[in-house]
Amino acid sequence: MSTRGGQQGQHGAEGQADEPPRRKRKSRKDEEKPLVAPAPPPPADTRAQRVLYVGCEGESTEPDYLNYLNERFGDGSLTGGRRFRIQPVYAKNGLTPARVVAQVQAKAEEDEAWALFDRDQHHDIPEALRLAAEQGTEVCFSHPSFDLWLLLHFQAFGGKRSGSSEHVVDTLRQADPAFKNFDKRNDKSVKDGRRAALKEKESAAVSHARSLVAQCEHGACKAKSTRKDRYQWEGAPERPDPLIPHSGHAVDCPVLDRDPSTDVWRLLVSLEIVDA
Repeated sequence: MSTRGGQQGQHGAEGQADEPPRRKRKSRKDEEKPLVAPAPPPPADTRAQRVLYVGCEGESTEPDYLNYLNERFGDGSLTGGRRFRIQPVYAKNGLTPARVVAQVQAKAEEDEAWALFDRDQHHDIPEALRLAAEQGTEVCFSHPSFDLWLLLHFQAFGGKRSGSSEHVVDTLRQADPAFKNFDKRNDKSVKDGRRAALKEKESAAVSHARSLVAQCEHGACKAKSTRKDRYQWEGAPERPDPLIPHSGHAVDCPVLDRDPSTDVWRLLVSLEIVDA
């Protein structure tokens, strides 16, 4: 048996012992590279954002609109880093104003609570306002209906409606093609093309809504934004007290006489979607 291969394995081609492989020398760049600690995990997305429970009279229009606000503005990218999450509270077939307030208070517990309800032909509005005042629930009242708030994104509006939304809805259908079939075949949703139609019209809606306050027949009503040091949430940024503007209506201005009007603008100003 030949041992040639073995001899070469011991001594190499020239009879010398094999040298161990040389280690690659680190470059100066490698030596000077500092050690970087791994990035810490992002903070838990719980209380670092403002959480609002908002009760809704309707089961479609209002919850859809609130979810639109979450989707478009909730991450804070368009509100100077002020992040929020709205939790709509509603029920199938809707709620009366007093039930709106009771339901949202029960769901919110210690969190911030708002209530959206309309004039329509309800008889329990005084009770709803009393319940809201007892626990500090913010109220966004619309006369004749929330549909007025949608219309104000496109144009100004005026004239008493006595609780009827018929003319409001007819005008909304003509205001933008996306709303052409609004409230037909029971479709009062605010999704897809209708959300796109509302986009970037929030400031106009707030301006039109506030002008209705100034036009109130009471004569002493004036929309204004005054800060309430009432609510603070854990993890709030550098401005801990959220701006919660008053409706602007005089204390002795009867709520049921505010025709037409809508306080939904207060919610958008409070969330800093629109400047005060």
